[in-house]
Amino acid sequence: MIGTAGMAATLAVAGTAGANAALATASARRAAAPAGPVRFYVTNDNGPSDSPFPVLDTVTPVSGRTTLPAITVGQNPSAIAITPNGQTAYVANSGAATPGTTVTPIRTATNKAGKAIKVGKVPMAIAITPNGKTAYVANQASGTVTPIRTATNRPGRAIKVGEAPAMLAITPDGSTVYVVNTGSDTVTPIRTATNRAGKAIKVGQDPTAIAITPDGKTVYVVNRGSNTVTPIRTATGRAGKAIKVPAGPVAIVITPNGRTAYVASQKAALVTPVATATNKTGTPISTGGYPDALAVTPNGRTVYAVNVGILTYYDSTVTPIRTATDKPGTPITVGYGAGRIVITPNGRAAYVVNYYGNSMSRINIATNKVTATIGAGPFPFAIALVP
Repeated sequence: MIGTAGMAATLAVAGTAGANAALATASARRAAAPAGPVRFYVTNDNGPSDSPFPVLDTVTPVSGRTTLPAITVGQNPSAIAITPNGQTAYVANSGAATPGTTVTPIRTATNKAGKAIKVGKVPMAIAITPNGKTAYVANQASGTVTPIRTATNRPGRAIKVGEAPAMLAITPDGSTVYVVNTGSDTVTPIRTATNRAGKAIKVGQDPTAIAITPDGKTVYVVNRGSNTVTPIRTATGRAGKAIKVPAGPVAIVITPNGRTAYVASQKAALVTPVATATNKTGTPISTGGYPDALAVTPNGRTVYAVNVGILTYYDSTVTPIRTATDKPGTPITVGYGAGRIVITPNGRAAYVVNYYGNSMSRINIATNKVTATIGAGPFPFAIALVP
């Protein structure tokens, strides 16, 4: 169960940088595929503490603008990832009343859930290698990462990492998984060829988001507690000098050309551009709200910042930022409690999950107008787009 403040923080830490990077990387391949409706899977949280709804434990498929019947999964689904071939969605069930210990596979062709896969306690994040062969699950309460072979859906031996791992990012070549340990202020690299953890890398306080440059040379870790971003050179595994950003950084996204990272500082109501060549910050950009999630278009021209609102969490907007000028456009009003955001590979639309609105808002990128509000089940939380 996620309360209002916790919901916003969790939405932010998971971030959308990895999802959008994957979409951008695969966009050329998908362009040759037959045209069809955009398909999503959205996890349904069990709502805030005062919610009259029972625990839902479902995932809602959405095809185009049609909401399909919900799929029953494990307790409190908190994260979802889909294989590059689009055949299987993996849902991490973190638990609510009791710690969750499973991941549910869903066959996208039939929308049927398979047998639950045993992992560690409180699985909070999941990422899949670019070749689609392995899904990695961060188990927050166990301090481990579980590899799952997608061909068999069998879990491998748990890999010990730091305290309270809550985020994952995989290099574009698939060679290394970087695990953010929020409880120990470290990042643990795991070699996918051996599933062995390397030496933990010290970062700032309360790391909350992670992104990797498209060339795989640098990992950027956002540290909410110290108001910094830590760059890590993947070739050496060494952290560079911390980059100072405005108060309350919670999300990061990197442009497809790798030249600029954008960092959302929720408390300061600002988004800060960082030049990756120098790790120097530009002038912070006001978004007109408290940004807690970011996404960038495949052509790199626009960054979208999801704002939880100035007055309440119901006052939600999305601010487009032109990367050529770092100037914000007019905030776009979306549904109540906006959180996660994804952008289609063709760059034509952005979809924003509205936690309290039980919906998704479709934004036409050419006009920056909301063109549809689509049902997404009660308390939609995490979202994944089917390749």
